[in-house]
Amino acid sequence: MNTVEPIRDKAVVKDIHDYLKEKSTRNALMFAIGIYTGLRISDILQLRVRDVRNKEFICTREMKTRKEKRILINKYIRFQIDEFILNKKDFEYLFKSPKKPNAPLSRQQAYNILTDAAKRFGVNEAVGCHTLRKTFGYLTYQKNKDVAMLMDIFNHSDPNITLRYIGVNQDTKNKVYKEVDILE
Repeated sequence: MNTVEPIRDKAVVKDIHDYLKEKSTRNALMFAIGIYTGLRISDILQLRVRDVRNKEFICTREMKTRKEKRILINKYIRFQIDEFILNKKDFEYLFKSPKKPNAPLSRQQAYNILTDAAKRFGVNEAVGCHTLRKTFGYLTYQKNKDVAMLMDIFNHSDPNITLRYIGVNQDTKNKVYKEVDILE
């Protein structure tokens, strides 16, 4: 599995979201839920309309860890969700595949959507499905520097794991290498 990076520039995150919104409200909502919740794409794709309709929280059991998660639905994605599910049935997957009746998008389809959008905005770093989760972590850390809270959200056991995961350690290493002036 290749390592993916967060999108570090908030303006680029907004641009990608706006681009996706023009192309597909489904894809824009998938992106927004990823960057606002930090959920893994595998958990996002399994959401059904009933999981978010008239709910204050997304309550799910993580596929990877089997741990329960309870995530407040932010007012920004609440508005997007409500618009998107208006005429949908409770049993429908939130992010339905266009090719299969009532099946969710595949991970591969989600990957294609995200990598295509990232390329359009010059994001040349490794982008993949985990980029949404890492972007949530990176931008949240930059705003409040609360590594302990991110550790809890991501179910990490060590702050160094979390900092490496969201790309902060790499930023620090890059700065060290950039500022080396031994032969100057």
